[in-house]
Amino acid sequence: MRARATHGAGSPRDTPWLDDSAGRVMRPYTASGGRTRPAVALDLLSLVTATGVRPRGPLGAEHALALRLCAGAAAVTVAELAGQLRLPAVVVKVLLSDLVEHGAVTAQAPRFPGGGPLAAADHNLLRAVLDGLRRRL
Repeated sequence: MRARATHGAGSPRDTPWLDDSAGRVMRPYTASGGRTRPAVALDLLSLVTATGVRPRGPLGAEHALALRLCAGAAAVTVAELAGQLRLPAVVVKVLLSDLVEHGAVTAQAPRFPGGGPLAAADHNLLRAVLDGLRRRL
C-alpha cells in the first residue's frame, strides 16, 4: 500500500492520504474529529477568505490544506473547498468552523437578489426548473 501525503494543489499529493488502488485510507470524519455539526453556521455558498492570521494551537493536515486553498484565492465557496479537498461538505464545514473560531478565515453568507434568502423571482425560476425536470422523468 502506497500512501501519499497532502501538500499543494495540482500535484499528485493534493488529496488527503490516498492509496493508489484502494482510494482513501483515512475516513473523512477523522478529519473533523468525528464531529458532524459546525460551531459556525455555514452555507454551501458561503464565501470563505483567509485572514492571514495563523491559528493558535495544533490543527490537522486537512485544516492546513483548507487554509492554504482559502489563501490561494480571493474568496472560495464551501462547496468549492469540499470538491477540492474531496471531503463531504459537512466535514469541510466543521473544518472551516474551526478555522473561523481561530480567526484564520472569515465566512460571508451568500447574498441573493432582493436582499432575502431567495427573491420571489428565484422561487419562480426554481419552480420552472422543477416542472421541466418532472416532465422529462
